[in-house]
Amino acid sequence: MMYWYGNGMSGWGVALMTLGNVVFWALVIIGGIALFRVLQRGNSSGGRDRPTPEQLLAERFARGEIDERAYRRDLETLQLHNSATER
Repeated sequence: MMYWYGNGMSGWGVALMTLGNVVFWALVIIGGIALFRVLQRGNSSGGRDRPTPEQLLAERFARGEIDERAYRRDLETLQLHNSATER
């Protein structure tokens, strides 16, 4: 019969077991945070709503990229297009 003295684990065994435990829990926590962020992002579009075409046109007019004539013409075209698609 053999007699065992101690638990048979040296200092390196304890160190590797501790390191493995820390790495395991770090991965669990990081995975939880990543899952939370993905689910949070899925509920909203990143906190930003997409502007409507009319808003984009108004922004271009405000920046001076187009003149009033072009703004009114394009706005009328958008409104006609929207009323045609609602039917």
